[in-house]
Amino acid sequence: MADRRSFRARAVHLIEGIGAFLMFGFFGLLPVAWASWLGGSCARIIGPRLRISRRARRNLKLAMPELDDAAIERILRGVWDNLGRVVAEFPHLRKFNAYEPGGRIEIVGQENVPRLGDPGPPALFFSAHYGNWEMAQLAGAQTGLRITQIYRAANNPIVDRLINQVRSVTGSELVPKGAAAARSALAALHEGRPIAMLVDQKLNDGIAVPFFGRDAMTAPALARLALRFGSPVLPVRVERLPRARFRVVVEPPIRYQRSGDAARDTLALMTQVNQVLERWIRAKPDHWFWLHRRWPD
Repeated sequence: MADRRSFRARAVHLIEGIGAFLMFGFFGLLPVAWASWLGGSCARIIGPRLRISRRARRNLKLAMPELDDAAIERILRGVWDNLGRVVAEFPHLRKFNAYEPGGRIEIVGQENVPRLGDPGPPALFFSAHYGNWEMAQLAGAQTGLRITQIYRAANNPIVDRLINQVRSVTGSELVPKGAAAARSALAALHEGRPIAMLVDQKLNDGIAVPFFGRDAMTAPALARLALRFGSPVLPVRVERLPRARFRVVVEPPIRYQRSGDAARDTLALMTQVNQVLERWIRAKPDHWFWLHRRWPD
């Protein structure tokens, strides 16, 4: 029975991997703006009808109870439109240049980014599944910073390898979450290299941190690293603009204190981080990936 389940799982992974390869190949043949439009249009039509959208509707009602049903449906269509565009833009990552005049990425807050050779501990950048989050990593790497990116590996190992092959154009070190990530993060910070991570997903063995007025299990790694090394913690968000263009906004570092009480300081810093994410999401709720199982059922 176990062998049969294992075979079935491998077969599903293979089929999904072939589908992802063909989809990336198809969108990669189209001009960037066309691929983005088509991916968004298809997802906007199909996505709200899928069962997983029930979770997004529930999350929206929990987080922003002031929204009526019509507003929730408008946001949900926008969420799927954004997600479809992210997928369709993915094969084109190598074509995006954050420092090309008139290019598809504009940078706001560049003065907040530590420069190579600056004194002090290396920076910790954090973002969320917001807009096209891949553009933040791309822009950071194109400054010349050797960034170590901590990411959540896809459940399908074939799809994960495909995604990382495309991401390799950023030139960053890609490390999946887990014990290896902890070791790589510590090594990078000891060597003076910055870390980047997305911090908006649920972590069952994390800590309970307020998010939209409700406790959400949150990964504490960002705060623990910052408190250990005294690193600046910089919020970075990606706003979607028309025709597959983006604005990467680097905000000033979050102010935090080290009192010596590690648990209290970690909770305080991660509470500030979640407040930043909430501010972004309230401003543009269709930019965020509401399909996560972010709050307890």
